[in-house]
Amino acid sequence: MTHLIAIGGSDAGISAALRARELDSSVDVTVVVADEYPNFSICGIPYYFTGEVQPWQSLAHRTNADLEATGMNLRLNSLATGIDVGGRRLTVRTPDGGTDELDYDELIVGTGALPSHAGIAGLDALTPDDGVHVIHSMGDTFALDRFLEERRPASAIIVGAGYVGLEMAEAFTVRGLGVTQLQRGHEVLSTLDPELGALVHEELTGHGVTVITDTTVTGIQKTPAGLTVTGTRDDRAFEQTADLVLVVVGVRPNTELLESAGATIGAGRAVVVDEWMRTGLPHVWAAGDGVITHHRLLGPTYLPLGTTAHKQGRVAGENALGGDRKFAGSVGTQVVKVFDLVAARTGLRDHEALAAGYAPSTVAAVADDHKRYYPGAHPIRFRITGDTADGRLLGAQLIGRRGTEVAKRVDTFATAIFAGMPIDQLSDLDLAYTPPLGSPWDAVQVAAQAWTAAQRAEVLRHH
Repeated sequence: MTHLIAIGGSDAGISAALRARELDSSVDVTVVVADEYPNFSICGIPYYFTGEVQPWQSLAHRTNADLEATGMNLRLNSLATGIDVGGRRLTVRTPDGGTDELDYDELIVGTGALPSHAGIAGLDALTPDDGVHVIHSMGDTFALDRFLEERRPASAIIVGAGYVGLEMAEAFTVRGLGVTQLQRGHEVLSTLDPELGALVHEELTGHGVTVITDTTVTGIQKTPAGLTVTGTRDDRAFEQTADLVLVVVGVRPNTELLESAGATIGAGRAVVVDEWMRTGLPHVWAAGDGVITHHRLLGPTYLPLGTTAHKQGRVAGENALGGDRKFAGSVGTQVVKVFDLVAARTGLRDHEALAAGYAPSTVAAVADDHKRYYPGAHPIRFRITGDTADGRLLGAQLIGRRGTEVAKRVDTFATAIFAGMPIDQLSDLDLAYTPPLGSPWDAVQVAAQAWTAAQRAEVLRHH
């Protein structure tokens, strides 16, 4: 009998365990989970705070009983502390503080990522009881929920304006807090071009969120007035005080376990794996937010996404049992809802494509989500990036009101990038049409045609 151990109770670890059990019901699968909440949707946490998802137990993709019914053995509140690669043995700290040695035939590591603190002084000395929070686990969720219920804060500062920061700005606003959002860059949602980030900025301020950009936070301290965040803004000293501070400035790969076992560290300080999710250590595989991502346009990079972790975990679970499946690669497709706006991107932006050696051109376009004569049409704003050398689609960014199907339309672009399609070919796609939902030329195709027309005009101008 094969003994397979998966470390990590989130997307990669659980996906690996499920795939192994699916392929071979005789394999002995143990999942080592650092807390007691395996298979919970961390992406769903902001919607627990808005009240749209209740109770907290509903954030579980599957209950513990569901997981155990697949035949896997869960070791909860158990922290993997060391890997003996030669002896194929995993050291685990047990819930009572003791130590266990678990033998394995194959090991899959899905330890994920940790919240980044970005060098903010004082952060390590302050606790959730003081009002300083991160939001990366169910434990963090309960601590924040308890603070909101017991202390009834009136104001919050959110350090960071990425996906989770924006979702939590909405959640805190819905809960009645006055929210100030601090962003280091020129515009919120720095994964989009500033022209589109500005529309998200407007949406935030329209709902009462105070947005302060170009601000680098260097410290947080407890003061008689509350929690004071200090830093610089436009090279001047900056200070702001609130009852609660949420720090969401990104993540860093959790690599300590694999690095101490001898694994190689690569892009973004993540563990290097090949497309089969092999670490290079015998019988040790890895997947998820702790490892590099094979990107179809960039090659190896670090791009932690839940969808990627699910796929990588599934590949690792299959290959650990002798399979030969490759992770086909990411194109970095992301989407976020901010109040009544939806913003999405896939592939590369202009500066990313340039740095990767492409010859990019980015063209803006606007198209209605459906025929204007049918009530309720709204514009979708696009930025399409293509390679001027061969006309290939490299990236797309789009933003529109909720209900304009931005999330599904970005998927059309993601599919085209995955397949290496020329932008011109998007007009050939047979996309669905009915007046309440689309147009004979879908908005996606209108945006693609605008890019092609701009290139044609550029050629004519030079002639």
